[in-house]
Amino acid sequence: MAPDDPPGEPGAPGLRPVSPLEQALHAARALVLADLVAREVAEADVVSLVEESVTHRRWWVEQWPDGAGFLAGLVAQDVQDALLERHGRWPLCPVCGTGDPHALDVEPELGPDPHWVCHKAGVKVAAVGRLGGAVPS
Repeated sequence: MAPDDPPGEPGAPGLRPVSPLEQALHAARALVLADLVAREVAEADVVSLVEESVTHRRWWVEQWPDGAGFLAGLVAQDVQDALLERHGRWPLCPVCGTGDPHALDVEPELGPDPHWVCHKAGVKVAAVGRLGGAVPS
């Protein structure tokens, strides 16, 4: 293999190209992890929740390959639901400064280009994976 050969290309013995399914799963994992890190909740047990979701969603998208573009939102929702059961609401809304703390929701629930949305204020707060650039809480 020449130093300029990219991994998975001809000339790279034993390496195969990463499938579109795996690329979509890795991208969804990375986006949700970025949001967890941005909100400082990326502890080992929480990262395990991401891995559980990715495992479940791998099977799901194998059954419905056209759903690959929806993986980021679905993984985000899976992790949000699991965190609610174990740790409480996440991610808390950084927009509403008064009233009871509330979590953001993922929209669309099943669709491409998922965003974290505050229904109380009626605004998109950040794309999934971009909570680090949202208004600080």
